[in-house]
Amino acid sequence: MLDEHEAAMLAETLKFVAAEPECLRRTCAPGHLTGSAWVVDAGRQRTLLTHHLKLNKWLQLGGHADGDGDLAAVAMREAREESGLTRLRLVTPEIFDVDRHWIPARKTEPAHWHYDLRFVIEADPTEPLVRAASESKELAWVLLADVARLNPEESMARMVRKTNLVG
Repeated sequence: MLDEHEAAMLAETLKFVAAEPECLRRTCAPGHLTGSAWVVDAGRQRTLLTHHLKLNKWLQLGGHADGDGDLAAVAMREAREESGLTRLRLVTPEIFDVDRHWIPARKTEPAHWHYDLRFVIEADPTEPLVRAASESKELAWVLLADVARLNPEESMARMVRKTNLVG
């Protein structure tokens, strides 16, 4: 069940996809689709977060679709690439969460929207992590109760609240 805020972001995302045939490509100037991985342990007590290098925030793993319309596969790929984890399991192919967030301009990239489709992926927290140095300052398994301390944004709080509602 979507709350009012997430329902509004879903509506914006659907409107964007209908209007932008290149929505899967990062060259799409107004914004583009991204796939994120809300990586959790089997007991749904912890999530794997990255201290994002460019945004300087603790976030879920994820990235650009780069033309791939299978956003669950994008989320899986990004989880593998950004963490080094190999024993990942897509909990369900259904979208777990939808978010739209503003990405500020950087040297070679104008400001734009990310229309983020998020999926729950289960992983083993005992598997060694390998940080993708070009994307992350740090990786850490974080207790769900501690996520707000690292990132108090509603987007993160909403995923924490929804974690125990999935398989």
